[in-house]
Amino acid sequence: MTYVPVIDESACLAHGDCEEMAPEVFRVEDVATVIGRAPDEQLMEVARACPASAIVLVDKESGQQVYP
Repeated sequence: MTYVPVIDESACLAHGDCEEMAPEVFRVEDVATVIGRAPDEQLMEVARACPASAIVLVDKESGQQVYP
């Protein structure tokens, strides 16, 4: 499986945890944006750590949401 992170901009509060945990994947200004890729396990860890639950993970092949 390959996860694609998607930011729920209406939920993102720009805490910056995602950028701190995965600076190669996320950049935070007014809201987080996705700028790169990472292993599925790392993406899941970062998504679970988001205090606003603003990171949605989608399976690249099926298009199904896998988190949250």
